[in-house]
Amino acid sequence: MDDFDKKINERLIETRHTLGLSQAKFAESIKLSNGYIASIELNNRRVNDRIIKIVSMTFGINYEWLKNGTGNMFDKVDDFKLEQIVRIFKKLDPSFQDYVLKQFDSLLALQEIKNKETGE
Repeated sequence: MDDFDKKINERLIETRHTLGLSQAKFAESIKLSNGYIASIELNNRRVNDRIIKIVSMTFGINYEWLKNGTGNMFDKVDDFKLEQIVRIFKKLDPSFQDYVLKQFDSLLALQEIKNKETGE
């Protein structure tokens, strides 16, 4: 396997880590076996174009970044932020979820006050 392929494999690992997914969850999300993903991460398998497209579409990863390392990891940074918030929120106990929602409401109210003061 050449260095170019290793870099794609490394970007795939970086993607999985950034998304906070285990190999098993990542593999399940893109309908591959955990063993297949493990062999990619160990540089024992090449990442073919089909896998790049599936990862790109499933997680909103920039196809060119994953394939060539150009551009940003995510197509839309805002989508990543929202997905990250949802992922964290789902892990919280219901009482903490209620607290987070109240904090969001408070922040939104503060932003509206600020916007009125600045004329935005």
